[in-house]
Amino acid sequence: MATGSTQGSPRRGRPGYDQETVLRRAIDVFIRQGYDATSVGDLARELGLTKSAIYHHVPSKEHLLALALDEALDSLEAVIDEASRPQDGSAYERLRTAVRESVAVLVAHLPSVTLLLRVHGNSEVELRALARRRQIDERLAALVQEAVDDGSLRRDIAPDLISRLIFGTVNSLVEWYRPDGPVDAQVLAGAVATLAFDGLAVRP
Repeated sequence: MATGSTQGSPRRGRPGYDQETVLRRAIDVFIRQGYDATSVGDLARELGLTKSAIYHHVPSKEHLLALALDEALDSLEAVIDEASRPQDGSAYERLRTAVRESVAVLVAHLPSVTLLLRVHGNSEVELRALARRRQIDERLAALVQEAVDDGSLRRDIAPDLISRLIFGTVNSLVEWYRPDGPVDAQVLAGAVATLAFDGLAVRP
């Protein structure tokens, strides 16, 4: 799903920088300072460029924001697309896999997911990203409902609340998880799934 701010072909970078490098540095500044508080001049200083020279690398800071948010959203949507295919197992199995894979996306794309979770809808780019997030949330809630309906999950907690609690836990990882820290990504994904589903499983 393309965003309006990404219209037009990306510009070629000058020697020493490609757009990927510019994007990574920009995401770091957006997280550190806040997107609204970051100017093109701030990005230029971060890269050691003049304000006019940065436009040889990217058309606007909105373009960079759109690329970052699309990176996170595209990866999360791919997880939900996979989990939504009934032929790939029961709703319970697909939901549990979606939780583990969502953690994997967060770890693999930690800066862009962190930025996604901090946007407030102050621009068209952000509003489109928030709309896509709502669609993801709705699809996850529907998957939880499937698991409740087939008797895999307890019925005394509303499915939409279950979805919010599980994926709120996943989202909270951006506040403390660090790829170079002591917690292995696969161990983390397994721990989140176990913590969530051991409490939600129907007891015989």
